[in-house]
Amino acid sequence: MTETIASGRAGSAHVDDQPRPGRWLALAVLVLAVLLVGVDATVLGLATPFLSEDLRPSGTQLLWIGDIYSFVIAGLLVSMGSLGDRVGRKKLLLLGSVGFGAMSVLAAYATSPEMMIAARALQGVAGATLMPATLALIRNLFHDPRERSLAVGIWGAMASAGMAVGPVLGGFLLGHFWWGSVFLINLPVMALLVAVGAKVIPESRNPDPGPWDLPSVALVLVGIVGVVYAIKEAAVEGYRWDIAAVGAVGALALVVFVRRQLTLDSPLLNMKLFHHRGFSGAVLADLLTILGLSGLVFFLSQFLQMVQQRSPLNAGLVELPAAVGAVGAGLAAGWVARRLSVRIVVAGGLAVVGLALVGCTTLHGDTGTAAMCVILFVVGVGAGFSFTVTADVILSSVPKEEAGAASAVSETAYELGAALGIALLGTIVTSLYRGFSTPAGVPEPAAHAARESLGGAVEASGQLPADQAAALLKTAQDSFVGGIDVAAGVGAAVLLSASVAAWFLLRGQELANSLAATPAPAELTADGAPRA
Repeated sequence: MTETIASGRAGSAHVDDQPRPGRWLALAVLVLAVLLVGVDATVLGLATPFLSEDLRPSGTQLLWIGDIYSFVIAGLLVSMGSLGDRVGRKKLLLLGSVGFGAMSVLAAYATSPEMMIAARALQGVAGATLMPATLALIRNLFHDPRERSLAVGIWGAMASAGMAVGPVLGGFLLGHFWWGSVFLINLPVMALLVAVGAKVIPESRNPDPGPWDLPSVALVLVGIVGVVYAIKEAAVEGYRWDIAAVGAVGALALVVFVRRQLTLDSPLLNMKLFHHRGFSGAVLADLLTILGLSGLVFFLSQFLQMVQQRSPLNAGLVELPAAVGAVGAGLAAGWVARRLSVRIVVAGGLAVVGLALVGCTTLHGDTGTAAMCVILFVVGVGAGFSFTVTADVILSSVPKEEAGAASAVSETAYELGAALGIALLGTIVTSLYRGFSTPAGVPEPAAHAARESLGGAVEASGQLPADQAAALLKTAQDSFVGGIDVAAGVGAAVLLSASVAAWFLLRGQELANSLAATPAPAELTADGAPRA
């Protein structure tokens, strides 16, 4: 028996389940927000060297500039998803868009590291409203499962496109304008989203949401931020007692959060959603996929620019095939999953990504552009199939009144996966990189700076005689590539393990073919199976 057995009531669909006029135009507006979040996630990395030269942040401040956005957005996703279910997803999306644009201006004209950190933190608050709201609104705009699958595919394709366009667009802007321009590109997109979205996006909310539990908001914020912070800091600084203490406080807060949700009449997050095997399997697949991929994404730009000596624009173009593959696969994913099965598409997509990462274990400084593009295209195809179908499963597994909270769980899995992946794979790369022996004659201060990071090696080599500089840089690059090769192997193992897990957890899961076959998630039994 599949998990998409009709409830028996779907044949007499409510008038609210009829196709909404203007839904495709509303979708076009929604994906603008997704595109923007994707661009913003990758464009800052290219601007960091220019920003550092102007604002001169300390090493710690630079880490906070890079990390504070993800800390805040991870901690607030669940709360904002639930808030949208209560006050209205359209209202929250439009308010968040205005806030995101305003904070982009503040970041673009920041005059100190502290001002930049504050701007990025506030961008995180606004950004936490965008992704869950867009996916939840799709759940309420598209009631026909086939249309919804296509809409989710377009949503996922634009997210992938944004992350790939970010380096290309950022490379172009940094070649012609100052670093603040990478933030100001948000403004016209946000203005269009607010102006058109106010007219064409219908409002949706949970009709009987109950109160918004502020202690739960505080618990999930402390819990997620504490865990993510501890993981990221441990990757850089090692396992100190203070980092462990922060992680322990975060983990304890999450335990208390879960226990509290189980006792509330109107929980911030309905923990019974996890009783649905399809929902839990899709969330776990997303988390493990991002965990395995994040190391490659995190270090790829450094490899292309500091090892292969490519310009930011050229590096962005090399990464573009990943978006092309993801867009094409995302648009076809729903159609393919209905003709094969959910678990074949998800498990197969993850296996393809894992095998592509196996190919990354052979990367070296002379790896050609064509080989890089093929590997990244295959990664994009596998990820596009997997992410699109899991997003569809997550939306289909919950009542539409709880779509915001469910979407937020999916996005939180991405953030946690990224934090875990960067911590795990970053530790591997860093530890292997720092073990290289510096060439004879290199002064100890330059050798120490070179062992700190590949960027430090590039900077240190610029202050040495030509022969010593070339030898130091070559040794550092070889050590860095060796670390990436090992990290890619670990990432491949994680992805292949995720493929196996998806094969078992998504057994029997199907995407509905028509409105009459839409599942009734509220009628699940205690073990997560549908009632017959």
